[in-house]
Amino acid sequence: MRKFAIAGAVASLAITAVAANTTSASAAETIQCEPGETYVMNVMVSSHPYWVPVYQGFKQAAAAFGCETIFSGTPDYDITKQIASFEQDLVKSPAGILLHPMQADPFIQPIDQAVDGGTPVVTFAADSPNSKRSSYITSDNLAEAKFAAEEIVKQLGDSAEYAVLENPGQSNHDLRVTAFISYMEDNYPDMKLVGRQATNQDSNAAYRATASILQANPNLGALWIPEAGSAEGAVSAVIEAGASPLVIHADITPTTLEHIKAGNIHMALSPNQGMQGFLGFLATFFAVHSEVFDPFNDYKVSGYTPFQLPFADNGFAVITKANAESFDLNKYMEGRDPN
Repeated sequence: MRKFAIAGAVASLAITAVAANTTSASAAETIQCEPGETYVMNVMVSSHPYWVPVYQGFKQAAAAFGCETIFSGTPDYDITKQIASFEQDLVKSPAGILLHPMQADPFIQPIDQAVDGGTPVVTFAADSPNSKRSSYITSDNLAEAKFAAEEIVKQLGDSAEYAVLENPGQSNHDLRVTAFISYMEDNYPDMKLVGRQATNQDSNAAYRATASILQANPNLGALWIPEAGSAEGAVSAVIEAGASPLVIHADITPTTLEHIKAGNIHMALSPNQGMQGFLGFLATFFAVHSEVFDPFNDYKVSGYTPFQLPFADNGFAVITKANAESFDLNKYMEGRDPN
């Protein structure tokens, strides 16, 4: 497992919070939530198991500060519906929102309106970098792409055929794919890209795309997939075809975990979801409670939120057959409140 790369600002403020709680009651009051102070986590495809440990980390951090949380979003893979859910969240006047924006540009105006109205917004896993969001929490997608490429070359040599599935428009998925292809082209020019198809996190579309790629390329050596939903459909097509490409994907679901245990998927590179939620809450909380520190900059005259964290790396785990049991979501959730 990769070590976590936590931005110094978050770590320092968290330490300050602990110190204040143990040394001064009046200081502690400045870093505790008021009664009823609530923070929202908003996502798309809200039933996806990926969000479960993220929200658990979000709630754990909130509980440490005496805050309340709400899990929100849309069950659909639909940018219009997610924006509508985000706007509905704002009506409830939350203190802050941790947001996974399905697409970057359509969320610029909604995020800016929220921030201008006094509700700080932090993005996670996917970003809207041209908006007024104050922080972005994610795993290092470039590092994930490089790791996947190096693992494929390690297993197959540097002159094999490979293919990718992708989900155009979602920033983290785009980067995982484009960085992977660029890394291969720059470092292993004899590796041949023979298939590239959009599946948009639809397992059925991924099944069809993979079946088509396999039929056209019987010597396919590896398949890189930027998320787990498409990996579910892809591995079904691989098994049905009796093929044996090396399948590596990002993220993890209970279904792909079982395929890893069975040896059908070589490995998954999964962001540390609990840390993602935990850091996401800290970044959102301190954007709301930025009065706890006075940075050496122009925030008082410029009017922007003094707590800015353009990027914090929550790290990622390499999941293989050897450590798969540690990522059993059902076991993790035993005794935990999902709400």
